[in-house]
Amino acid sequence: MSAPVTVSITRHLDPGREAEMVSWLQAGTALAQRFPGFLGAGWVRPEADSETWHMLYRFADAEALARWEGSHEREWWRDAAVGLGVRESRVERRTGIEGWFDEPTSRDVRDLRLNPPPPPRWKQAVTIFLVFYPLSVLVNWGAGSYVADVALPLRILLTVLVMTPVMTYAALPWITRQMQWFLQGQPPPWRRSAQVDRTGDRTVD
Repeated sequence: MSAPVTVSITRHLDPGREAEMVSWLQAGTALAQRFPGFLGAGWVRPEADSETWHMLYRFADAEALARWEGSHEREWWRDAAVGLGVRESRVERRTGIEGWFDEPTSRDVRDLRLNPPPPPRWKQAVTIFLVFYPLSVLVNWGAGSYVADVALPLRILLTVLVMTPVMTYAALPWITRQMQWFLQGQPPPWRRSAQVDRTGDRTVD
């Protein structure tokens, strides 16, 4: 007998449309539960205002899942998401024997996202400068009294030896996370927060 199959899908929808998304998900669950072998469905969001929705549904075996995924009902339901602006980024099928979160006996993962284009070089340069300059000032100021009499090539070498691991393992990863919106051409966080606040009366958690 075929093992139960759990499908995990990551979908995205702009904040402020939570009520429409929940209604759409409930409609899909209501349709799926009419098919033999349906074992349940659910969803979770990392944060209340997150645009990311992690969704799960489970069928008793691969044949039952195939009947649902090939049905006209599911096709109609998925088409309804186009008007909402729902975007899929990842689909994963887990085949296991027990529970939703057991280690799968097999796995099929599809990442549907397009790789984002690399940021323009000038943006990369600006981002690096934001940590490289203040770190250089700090290191040179802190070490100035200790290496002032050291030959210039050796002084630069010592400074680089200190800065390189700090830049590689701490400063650059941190500034890249903070400036991701700038690198990818997205609105800054304070503008996104203002947009969510303006639509807060429509939010349903």
